[in-house]
Amino acid sequence: MKLIKTEDAVGHVLCHDLTQIIKDRYKDARFRKGHVVTREDIPVLLSMGKEHLYVWEVTPGMVHEDAAARRLLALCANQGMEPTAVKEGKIELRAARDGLFRVDRRRLLAVNSVGELMIATRRGDTPVRQGDRLAGMRVIPLVIGEARLRAAESAAGDAPLLELLPYRRRTAAIAATGNEVKSGRIQDTFTPVVREKLAEYGVETLAVVYSGDGVEEVARAIQELRGTGAELILCTGGMSVDPDDSTPGGIRASGARIVTYGAPVLPGAMFLLGYFQDGTPVMGLPGCVMYAGATIFDLVLPRVLAGVELTAAEFAAMGEGGLCLGCGECRWPVCPFGT
Repeated sequence: MKLIKTEDAVGHVLCHDLTQIIKDRYKDARFRKGHVVTREDIPVLLSMGKEHLYVWEVTPGMVHEDAAARRLLALCANQGMEPTAVKEGKIELRAARDGLFRVDRRRLLAVNSVGELMIATRRGDTPVRQGDRLAGMRVIPLVIGEARLRAAESAAGDAPLLELLPYRRRTAAIAATGNEVKSGRIQDTFTPVVREKLAEYGVETLAVVYSGDGVEEVARAIQELRGTGAELILCTGGMSVDPDDSTPGGIRASGARIVTYGAPVLPGAMFLLGYFQDGTPVMGLPGCVMYAGATIFDLVLPRVLAGVELTAAEFAAMGEGGLCLGCGECRWPVCPFGT
């Protein structure tokens, strides 16, 4: 930092905000910290009484915060994302479409470990809507060494750190289990909840089959639903370990490869996810999906719709953050559940 005459400041970086006051009209920072002084700025600065300025001198091997932010943006930006203009050395990324937001956590950690720069994101593996904020990035000082930026670029590698995957599965079918539902002894209150959650992602429910109880009946219903061409099969109820809860067995008997039966998430411990040989996913939904504000279904559904094939290891990792705190008014996903 050095003090120089305003007339000599062209090309230099301001070290602090400069406030302009025009009586009854304006009082705010006319030039922000980090602004690169241009020739057109000189008369304005002199009219503000600024005959000398504290500036950072741009020297070889140093990069101004605005240019550095654009290089950090290049490490992150991907399809479906829109950057804001650089402002005070910071750039934000926003969603240009609905989809599943994903973060390469290992590489993001490596970049943020370089020092004197930062990239902050929303939590990965979460659904976002068009216009949502995804990430923000900047360097900490007004100018940063070229070597440090290159270290960050090396840590990031060749691929973007972030993804915004569009939802690819657009149709579903539901097997509603339970003799009490099939016979009409009780009203089916489960299926409407599931249909509503699917509709929030633009998914059309092609068919609903009432299978009743029994492994063979559930398996038969699933095979019938597969004939509809639905891209996702859902089975509601019958997921506990009671003797007459036959949905898990029915899913196995239908030919699905089971990824997990059970998840370290509450509500939703008795959840099941499997895949058929052609890649079609099938889920067994426990009863909590019918009445709880947010469950394992809400955590898994956007990933499945985006075409992400989950593994047993990914389910095991859901334990931290997998406990719903049971708030009086559910505000998911603006809460710690699933994060």
